[in-house]
Amino acid sequence: MNHDWIVVGVCREEKTDLESVLAAVVALAGSLPAGWISLADGALQAGAIPFHSTAGTAARVRKVIEERGLAIDAAVMPVSQFGKKRLLISDMDSTIIGQECIDELADAVGLKAKISEITERAMRGELDFEAALTERVAMLKGLPLGELERTYTERLTLNSGARTLVATMKAHGAQTVLVSGGFTFFTSRIAAMAGFAAQQGNTLMDDGAALTGEVGRPILGRAAKREALEAFCAEGGFAPSEALALGDGANDLDMIKAAGLGVAYKAKPVVAAEAVAAIRYTDLTAALFFQGYSADEFVHG
Repeated sequence: MNHDWIVVGVCREEKTDLESVLAAVVALAGSLPAGWISLADGALQAGAIPFHSTAGTAARVRKVIEERGLAIDAAVMPVSQFGKKRLLISDMDSTIIGQECIDELADAVGLKAKISEITERAMRGELDFEAALTERVAMLKGLPLGELERTYTERLTLNSGARTLVATMKAHGAQTVLVSGGFTFFTSRIAAMAGFAAQQGNTLMDDGAALTGEVGRPILGRAAKREALEAFCAEGGFAPSEALALGDGANDLDMIKAAGLGVAYKAKPVVAAEAVAAIRYTDLTAALFFQGYSADEFVHG
């Protein structure tokens, strides 16, 4: 029998027998599990099971995990897509960092609740990204530039596993790129903090002392993220199937769908529904296990 698909699972070590759970999931989905590939057996458990997929089996594997409320982060993909990627391209806000930069800036002018609501709707795909960004930045007009540095220093934190994800993929020869619909003031600093080799974002315009309430054009949004993925793949001489794209919001969806391994990180429903893999319960190192890295290959940045 041709075991042409694989499910990779990651969970926190809480007396869960991950091998048995994943084998049961595959069986409930209507296929036969074909052996166990152990990737980690510590604070995080991780491993993979190949299986033969008939019509709908892969979708049923995902459905069983979801319906049974299993606290397992999983990737379900053809075996041909399982392997170390040559590009890591990731969103920044609420993915590599735990915050939305524009929402934190808004707090300085007493508008966090209002701007956060717009951000949430935009990330759910309910609003046009460019229009929503323009509207929110206009509300920041007059914000002293010192507030940007204060926000970076006092409010922004890397999500768990970010440095290890980047350092490990770099050590294995991958290009690493941070792409954001947010702002270069933050992408440049977060990229350096997390270890990314390249970064891109939008530009907040200022008059030398404060924000003018305008964004530099063209505004980089959903299409620009996919175009960045394609450009870095072309530059490296490989196909998008050899890329890992990571994000949480609707403006990440095109690059997630274009990549060989699209990972939804604590994502909005519209994103999680389209991604090959999802991280909800563990941390960003799950994206390494999804590529077949074992814990002893990790490089801790």
